Amino acid sequence: MEDAAHRQARKRPAVAQPDVAIGPAHARPRYEQLIAKAQTHSPIRVAIVHPCDAVSLHGAIEAARLGLIEPILVGPPERIRNIAAREAIDIEGFDRIPSEHSHDSALKAVALACTGRADALMKGSLHTDELMEAVVREPGIRTARRISHCFIMDVPGHDDALIITDAAINIAPTLDEKVDIVQNAIDLAHALDLAEVRVAALSAMETVTAKVPSTIEAAALCKMAERGQITGAMIDGPLALDNAIDPKAAAIKGIVSPVAGHANVLVVPDLEAGNMLAKSLSFLAHADAAGIVLGARVPIVLTSRADTLLTRLASCAVAVLLAAARLRRPGLCPGQAGAARPQTPSF
Repeated sequence: MEDAAHRQARKRPAVAQPDVAIGPAHARPRYEQLIAKAQTHSPIRVAIVHPCDAVSLHGAIEAARLGLIEPILVGPPERIRNIAAREAIDIEGFDRIPSEHSHDSALKAVALACTGRADALMKGSLHTDELMEAVVREPGIRTARRISHCFIMDVPGHDDALIITDAAINIAPTLDEKVDIVQNAIDLAHALDLAEVRVAALSAMETVTAKVPSTIEAAALCKMAERGQITGAMIDGPLALDNAIDPKAAAIKGIVSPVAGHANVLVVPDLEAGNMLAKSLSFLAHADAAGIVLGARVPIVLTSRADTLLTRLASCAVAVLLAAARLRRPGLCPGQAGAARPQTPSF
């Protein structure tokens, strides 16, 4: 990996914000601010995994134009060239690693991260499970932390951005796995420079009962935070969604807590709950959802075919800020020492 001095030398001034359509209903000032903040840091080398459609290739090149990343295009050369020609996308001057197919693209991109040639990975047009299977089965990219996913959601009408975890990777995490999931999200919040990290462990209710196991796990997470097993944030739970994010709802229920009504990190019981929550916000509240995978040696940008260009750029910006945080505070992000716990893919 290059050192901090080399990165400092590669810093470039911020350039104009992208001229992209962000929808008639509302602007995305949070994402625009996120991109502008990332532009104050050095661009990072990102392996774009199988950018074999117009959306993924255009997003990578636009992120490069804005000074966020230095893309390494990993995929079948002829397919990438054909897409670039058809869409009038200029890919000259960017590094390219040839591959035979999507699975080969994933393996070669992960190898770039393992050898320090890539500071982050970004999903192209392959399936998420193809990329993440290559990640979880390669010891060189693993750390002692459980790999988990976070959405950074910009919700119209809500004062704060919301981090939601885990809605994409861990299907039914155990309590021990939730410790890593929570700590990953807290580290992300610090990398984004949130002034105060307030974590709500969500359930269907705010009272602890053996009839609803997620309430017991939420209470355990709070006690573990008290004992220093989870650090860097205030944690409360179990909390229902309404009294986690709405001060009036918390007051009506009589919940006295610095987190209740003001949470900016939402920890869901399982993938199904997280996926439904994120998609409800996206499709009913018209929220945008930048996505990032944490717990590996490098950040992994997960994109969806439905993502807008601005959302893709925001996801790249998150990866830049995570890379900068690791340089600034190495202890903030997952350590490299120690054997990784066994993990099987769960998508």
